[in-house]
Amino acid sequence: MSQFQLIAACAFGLEAVVKRELLNLGYESSVASPGRIQFSGDWQAVCRTNLWLRTADRVLILVKRFPAADFDQLFETIKAIEWQELLPVNAEFPVSGKSRKSQLTSVPAVQRATKKAIVESLTRGYGASLPEDGDRYRIEIALLNDEATVTIDTTGPSLHKRGYRQLVGEAPLKETLAAAMIQLSFWRPERQLIDPFCGSGTIPVEAALIAKNIAPGLYREFDAMRWSNFESRAWQDAKDQALDLIVKDDSSIQRILGTDKDPEALKLSRFHAHKAGVTDLIHFQQRDFSELRSKQEFGCVIANPPYGERLNNLPDVKSLYQTFPAVLARLSTWSHFILTSYPNFQKLIQKSADRRRKLYNGRIECIYFQFHGPRPPKEPRPAPEQPQATEQPQAAGPADQLTKPKPAQELKPVFGGLDTKADEQAQLFAARLTKRARHLRRWPTRQGITCFRLYERDIPEIPLVVDRYEDHLHIAEFERPSDRDLGQQANWLELMASTAARTLEIDRRRVFVKNRHRQRGTTQYEKLSKESNRFHVSEGGLKFIVNLSDYLDTGLFLDHRNTRQMVRQQASGKKFLNLFAYTGSFSAYAADGGAESTMTVDWNRNYLNWARDNLALNGFEGLQHQLHCGDSIEFLDNLGEHIRFDLAVVDPPTFSNRKQAEAVWDIQRDHTALLNKLVTKMSPGATVYFSTNFRRFKLTESELKFARITEVTRQTIPDDFRNKRIHRCWKLIVPE
Repeated sequence: MSQFQLIAACAFGLEAVVKRELLNLGYESSVASPGRIQFSGDWQAVCRTNLWLRTADRVLILVKRFPAADFDQLFETIKAIEWQELLPVNAEFPVSGKSRKSQLTSVPAVQRATKKAIVESLTRGYGASLPEDGDRYRIEIALLNDEATVTIDTTGPSLHKRGYRQLVGEAPLKETLAAAMIQLSFWRPERQLIDPFCGSGTIPVEAALIAKNIAPGLYREFDAMRWSNFESRAWQDAKDQALDLIVKDDSSIQRILGTDKDPEALKLSRFHAHKAGVTDLIHFQQRDFSELRSKQEFGCVIANPPYGERLNNLPDVKSLYQTFPAVLARLSTWSHFILTSYPNFQKLIQKSADRRRKLYNGRIECIYFQFHGPRPPKEPRPAPEQPQATEQPQAAGPADQLTKPKPAQELKPVFGGLDTKADEQAQLFAARLTKRARHLRRWPTRQGITCFRLYERDIPEIPLVVDRYEDHLHIAEFERPSDRDLGQQANWLELMASTAARTLEIDRRRVFVKNRHRQRGTTQYEKLSKESNRFHVSEGGLKFIVNLSDYLDTGLFLDHRNTRQMVRQQASGKKFLNLFAYTGSFSAYAADGGAESTMTVDWNRNYLNWARDNLALNGFEGLQHQLHCGDSIEFLDNLGEHIRFDLAVVDPPTFSNRKQAEAVWDIQRDHTALLNKLVTKMSPGATVYFSTNFRRFKLTESELKFARITEVTRQTIPDDFRNKRIHRCWKLIVPE
């Protein structure tokens, strides 16, 4: 039986994984160079390694390694090899090449010299012409640091081509890399595995193949299968052995979960699982990463999330990654393994990985971040039987780690976690909510109010704002304390939300939590989600649509409740103008107060449609209730000379740098010009209510052209608001 020096070629960074796989198969090996692991074996070894190696790209026969500083040395050395012992007379032998850090830099010239040398050797050995119409033997000449390595490829198409992935989605992950990610993790078949960005399903399918102990190359062909000089029974024997070693009873294998928000990607996933024969071991589900949850106490998240290298029109990757600590904190005792090329990933999520490993996804340099969770108390079951070789050392399990986790003395969370102080804060929070709810028990009913503020940072160490919208709660978080990281803060917020729901007897699913950091620089609040949790609430005998899930604000500013009532009381017979109208609540109040007409202006079409719905909900439709989508200043500029308003509300944002506007709106800089322009569009003696929540705002009274300016902030702040400077408001009277 012929013995060869063999090379398992792999991607950079996977050498140790391939060595472990070879050891499992019974072959001692060593790293000859980056991406090349050398070992000895016969024809049977060629068959078995091609069938079983999950993380290597191909299996090569090492023909010769020698110094090659010039073409003469290269040619004569290759010509001296007894090629007739390796290739049949009619062999087709294409030559590929590569050169790195060597004097022979012309790869085509190196390939031609190698081909010519082999032809002369074979002609000498066979004494006949070479038709090259037989089996294919791919030969490679690789030069590194003036050393040549000549190999014959036994594999053909790369080993990552298992045969099950016939359809490819966007930014595919190679099967070999997926298998390496799994083998570098702490996952075992009896533990839960979730891939929340499964795409076309490569990680779940590779994990299922490992769990079932299915040889990855079992259902594909290799170049060496067709070689006439190959031992005839070797391939069949290796395949028969592989079939015998497939796990027949898979009842102890935890079902693998693959989720993705893209339904088309999930169709590919299911197709690939079917082709691989592992459909029963995987459940694919359409789900956004933000919805990641599991009832299992222990498990592994193994993920290749988007990182913006290959995909077009990619959502904000930074925003996605910033959600990782909060989402993964729900699986705090799990282990998490994340492959990404995103720069400063650890800094962004404010968490250092236990291990980091440089890997390559194609040509993209990535880091495999490994966050080690506690070891489950139950001892792992024995690993599936591995294909045996003569004097093979005891095989490790297919998901064995290259670095074993340290035994955990306690279930210390990977992301998140709470201390005893959090429980004490929850008790204080519950007590305060109970007191506030009791205090406000009768007041809202008497006032016809169903939406009000319950809690406003009453306890300094619990910096939350809680608003009640009938049978829903809206909780806003302000600045995060420095002693909690993002994951811990997520767990803390969930504790507070659950405490509020339990204390006020509200379904937890109707409690919505938002992060409301103070705006800085040119940042603006953006849309947060697409849940569209819209419902109707009542206020002052009117109905309004609120959305507690999708935006930072809900659609109804509760702090303007009193101001809305003041507008209603003055609206009878008036022509009402609502600038920066948001969702049009002031317009609804003015219409209900008997306004002759209302004009609602906002640049945001979504908000304006929301305002239209609010007006229609209360029966205010018709030509007298108009809405205009556009900039408020441009609206005033384009108004006809004969149009005048009798009552107006101006409640602009602090700033706006929207793409539709050429200039950036800044309330401190621009309010004077706006209000003076408005004066010219108002009737003599008309009233304007001007409001802002910019804390450092200073009204330029001396520059305004109004007859009388009165600050009415105290009258406009509702009783349920602890912060009496939640906004500032002025009543401006136009000259007669």
